[in-house]
Amino acid sequence: MEDSGAILCQISVYKDMLDQVNLEIEANIQVTREIESDIVKCSEIESSLSVKESDLTRSFLASQYELTGLISVTGDSRNSLKLLDDEIRRLRNEHSEILRRITEKREGFVKMCFEFQREICVDEDSELRSLLCEREFLENAVRVLEEKNSDVQNSILAYMEDEMINLLSD
Repeated sequence: MEDSGAILCQISVYKDMLDQVNLEIEANIQVTREIESDIVKCSEIESSLSVKESDLTRSFLASQYELTGLISVTGDSRNSLKLLDDEIRRLRNEHSEILRRITEKREGFVKMCFEFQREICVDEDSELRSLLCEREFLENAVRVLEEKNSDVQNSILAYMEDEMINLLSD
C-alpha cells in the first residue's frame, strides 16, 4: 500500500504540475488573443494610413500638375504681355506720326486759306469778307475741336494701356 500511496502522491504531484501547465497555457492563450487583437488593430490603422497616404499622394500629384499648368500659363501671359506692350508702343508711335502729318497738312491748308482770304478780302466787298471771316472763325473752331478730340483719343489710349497692364498683372 505504501507503493500505492506513493503512486497516488506522485499522481497528485503530476496533476498539480499538469494544472500549473494548463494555467500557464491558458495565460499564454489569453496573451496570444490580446496580441492578435492588437495585430488586428494595427492592421486597421495601417489600412487607414494607407488610404490617407494614397489620398495625399493623389492630392500632391494634382497640385504638381496644377502648379505646372500655372507656371506654363504665367510664361505665356508674360510673353503675351510683352507682345501687347510692343504693339501698343508701335501703335502710339504710328498714331503720333499720323497726328504730326495731319497737323502739318492742316497748318499748310490754313495758311493757304488765309492767303486766299486776304486776296479775296482786298478785292471783294464787305459781305464776302464777313463770310470769309466767319469761315475762318469756323475753321479755327474746327481745328481746336480736332485738337481736343486728338487729346481725348490720346487719353483714352493711355487709359486703355494702363487698364490692360492692370488686368495682366492681376
